This record gives sequence, structure tokens and C-alpha cells, in this order.
Amino acid sequence: MKNPIKRIKTLIQRIIQLFSSNSQQLATPTSRPSSVPIPTVSPRWEASGLVLVCSQCGKEQPASSHRTSRSSTASEDLQNWLKTRLKFEGLWGEFRVVSTSCLGVCPKARVVVVLDSNAGGGKSQCLIVNPQSDRELLYSYIKHKK
Repeated sequence: MKNPIKRIKTLIQRIIQLFSSNSQQLATPTSRPSSVPIPTVSPRWEASGLVLVCSQCGKEQPASSHRTSRSSTASEDLQNWLKTRLKFEGLWGEFRVVSTSCLGVCPKARVVVVLDSNAGGGKSQCLIVNPQSDRELLYSYIKHKK
């Protein structure tokens, strides 16, 4: 074999050229003309609301603070509790509880929860809650949004 490094180098250059030409073709939008709108849907929870629970807040809490198991954080526990409670009360279709990344508030030993609602003028509330002791109060805020 004469100069295998040179052959490998040539092969790598060909592969790079192939991928760069494919990525340029993918960058041009040819699948949908600009005059065709993006499809939309009307979800069931649109009338009552969406509950956003910051998933990063629970990670900031001390290891001993409010954890029910080693694998779940305080925000995950709060989110699961809210889902269970809404299902039990028959409100799960009207409200959705969704985990979100950092909301930029970052309170210590608390979790940020945003209640977004189209009802009542569509005003959102950003709440800073204790994931254990404020659960019932938070739930009453959610029910009040209905």
C-alpha cells in the first residue's frame, strides 16, 4: 500500500465536500411556498389555561429540600402532583401542566410557576411557590382561572 494516509485524507475531503453540498441544498426552503400558512390547532386547554412549571428551579434546591425520591426534583414532584390533582378533579382537559426550562426568575428554595390563561383577558401570572407548602394555594389559583 502506497501512502495510506494520503488516500484517507482524500477520502475525508470527498466526504466533507459531499456533506457541505447537501447542507446547502437543505438550507433552501423548497418544501412550502411562503404564501401557504403554517397549520394551527385549537387545543382543549386553550379556554382555561396552561400551567408552566420551571424545571430548572427544582435542580437549584438543596439535596434534602422537598425531595420525595432521589430521581425527582421538587419541580417534578410539584408538576406530577398538579397533574394528578387536575385529573382527580376532572379539570385535566381544560388545564395542562407543562415543564419548561429556565424562566429567568431563579428563586432560592422555591419553584416558578406561570399560569397562562386566555380566559379573563388572557393575563398571565408568574408565581413563586414553595413546592410543598404552597401546593393547595397554587391549586386554588389554578381553579380560580377557570
